[in-house]
Amino acid sequence: MAISHSSESPAAPTIAGGAPLDLSACDREPIHIPGAIQPHGLLLIADAEGEHRVLAGAGDLEERLRDDWLGQPLAVLLGQDVAALLNSLPGGPNASVPAPVAGVDERFAVTLHRAGGQLLVELEPIGAEPMTAANALAWIDAVTGSFERAGDKQALFDRAAVAFRALTGFDRVMIYHFLDDDAGCVVAEDRVPELETFLNHHFPASDIPKQARALYVRNRTRTIPLVDYTPAPLRPAGFATSDLSDVAVRHVSPIHLQYLRNMGVGASASISIVKDGLLWGLVACHHRTARLLPPDIRSAAATLASALARQIRAKEEAAAYRERLTLRAMEDKVVPRLNSEEPLRAAVQAVKTELRDMLDADGFALVSRDDVEVIGHCPPAPFLADIVRWVRDRGNEPVATHELSALFAPARDHLAQASGLLALPLHDEDATLVWLRAERIEKIAWAGNPHKATALATNETLTPRASFASFSETVRGRSRRWTLEEIEAAHRLRRRFHEAHQHLQVRLLNRELTRTLREKDALLAQKDVLMKEVNHRVQNSLQLVASFLRLQAKTAGAGPVADHLAEAQARLAAVALVHRRLYRDDQVESVDLSRYIDELVADMRTSLGAEWGRHIRLDLAPILVPTDRAVNIGLILTELVINATKYAYDGGAGPLAVVLEQHGGKLRLIVADEGRGKGTPGATREGFGSRMMTAMVQRLSGTIEYGDNQPGLRAIMTAPIAED
Repeated sequence: MAISHSSESPAAPTIAGGAPLDLSACDREPIHIPGAIQPHGLLLIADAEGEHRVLAGAGDLEERLRDDWLGQPLAVLLGQDVAALLNSLPGGPNASVPAPVAGVDERFAVTLHRAGGQLLVELEPIGAEPMTAANALAWIDAVTGSFERAGDKQALFDRAAVAFRALTGFDRVMIYHFLDDDAGCVVAEDRVPELETFLNHHFPASDIPKQARALYVRNRTRTIPLVDYTPAPLRPAGFATSDLSDVAVRHVSPIHLQYLRNMGVGASASISIVKDGLLWGLVACHHRTARLLPPDIRSAAATLASALARQIRAKEEAAAYRERLTLRAMEDKVVPRLNSEEPLRAAVQAVKTELRDMLDADGFALVSRDDVEVIGHCPPAPFLADIVRWVRDRGNEPVATHELSALFAPARDHLAQASGLLALPLHDEDATLVWLRAERIEKIAWAGNPHKATALATNETLTPRASFASFSETVRGRSRRWTLEEIEAAHRLRRRFHEAHQHLQVRLLNRELTRTLREKDALLAQKDVLMKEVNHRVQNSLQLVASFLRLQAKTAGAGPVADHLAEAQARLAAVALVHRRLYRDDQVESVDLSRYIDELVADMRTSLGAEWGRHIRLDLAPILVPTDRAVNIGLILTELVINATKYAYDGGAGPLAVVLEQHGGKLRLIVADEGRGKGTPGATREGFGSRMMTAMVQRLSGTIEYGDNQPGLRAIMTAPIAED
């Protein structure tokens, strides 16, 4: 609720006496079943079967529609064949009625919603001159063209704010972006000069509860034409409260309405910006007086928001591609010098400027056992040695952080030189490459003090904060963040050092040990044979276990025991595949998750049979993940596919989609079927597989959610790509 867009999202409160109130109460507020609507619209609730007779309603139906609405068939009230409209739906829960419905003195745009065994009929008044489809498409096409011509994301955001304000006519329009920690920031704004600005102001994550964010994805546009309204309850009295999640005229949380009043806002609207199925941000609109956002304008705004989301994704991908090209070009300048016959120190000394500039660092150091070689702004050598010892004590693995002092307390005394750290221990040398970034003191502007809230003094009722004066907070101890592309480049550089070290050793041996060349080659060959033998024995052992499981399954015969043994074989296959990948790849620290999943599914196709093999579809984005995380993800995928094959189609085969996506520093694994959906028998069983999968997800610091795939079940596992 930070920027007063049309969410029902109470700000972080306290109770009387200043004691903190449990903020999870905000997440539990049942905003989807308010039992009332906003009075500018009307609502009819009808039986989903038979003649679709009206069971209840809300709003001034007698004065605006007709007196005898209760108990009437929808076809009579709407003047249209409701059954034909429902049969023409493409499978979704909502449908707009093509022709407007005439009321007593006005016309209504009508939208049908399915909600369990009921039909929700939403009626909203139409403006005197609604926007035609041709005009809307022409305008959206022109604006989308201007989005495409924007030079960068900031220019895109600025153009979007202007376009949405021109479309909606609100006094203030903001482009609001959710950050990685679910806090938000206004990245663009267009407003009348009389209003104060919220541009670049931040808002805490608690301002928009979890259930409100979920509704933003489901219901892409929301409007509150008048803040000071009296809600119209469902009638007749005592009617069971219905789920109004899809209803645009749903009554808004009283907490949010008070928030709007505190802000001096008379009307509010929001349009969701959904990128790759996730809520990227909002187009938040404010007006000082009452203002209606008609259905035709909302539809155009939703279409424009989708175009904006596509352009955001395109510009992010283009920026990442350009950064990769730049890093590759700088890498090509460094690598030739590493392949010389110079010792490591001399080679690094020759290219230390390029190494520092490659990752845009303020300082660079090569720390070895006997020496510290630095360039740029670096802390004293003893502190650098302490950092390297700390890195090696953590497992001798690369470390990348933009807040070193939070992980390594002694760094608090050297923030000016070492607030950010990227350290690469070299396994072949007793040395570590260290990139340092200086502290960037950041002043964050908040719309009101995020650490202070108010509450009613009489009881523990949640109330929003009342002050939105600009509050500045200084954040110290942080540097510029290392991008994913920079971290990938550092890993490649580490491999280059490893390769250069190996090449140097080979050249020195060729020159100094010419007489022992044959012996060296024999030793290398023996080593290769040994590795193959080790791999062969491990694979044989795994195959032996798999064979034993198959034999036990046959002995057990059809039934639960055989099923459990088959599941064990599938899990064993996931582990065996990782071992084969490790044996083939040079980089054992990480695995290309898309290749791993592709090969794992190929094995599953073989074990499941040709019928299932034809139905499994893959859409995999290349993501580099640590090997141990790949094992857990492989086991989770195996479990999800096993569940789908067992329950989705009652033992038969059917469509099954496996999708792997990357969103910032997180990955998302989706397994979706088109079968029986959430009601599938056994889909929520707490057996060994489910418990194992839950443990794997927790180990990844991730979450797993199940949703309606319309039809079927959609399982979404979200987790960080790398462990913090």
